[in-house]
Amino acid sequence: MSWNDKLKGTRNQLRSLNKCIPDTAQAFGALGKSVKEGGTLDFKSKEFVALGIAVATKCEACIAIHIETLVRCGASREEVGDVLAMCIQMGGGPSMMYAAKALECFDELSEKA
Repeated sequence: MSWNDKLKGTRNQLRSLNKCIPDTAQAFGALGKSVKEGGTLDFKSKEFVALGIAVATKCEACIAIHIETLVRCGASREEVGDVLAMCIQMGGGPSMMYAAKALECFDELSEKA
């Protein structure tokens, strides 16, 4: 399955969940907006942090969503590589496996951009 297919599937799952728990979904969305718009770090830096957490927690859906956002923000492969290197330093072998998935995702979604 391609990363584009994973993104489509994730979005469909989230739409279904959001319909089931609209108040929670709205509150979570407001939290996301608040943390991404406020503070001192720029949006792209915050997305790099989110990518690191996605790799560390081994969440493929999160990796796809944050890589897609980083591609839209103009992140370079080298920048993503730096973040992934930090993930590996902090998380060892398991993070290396998910860092490889994240780079594959970046390469696929960058082709489309």
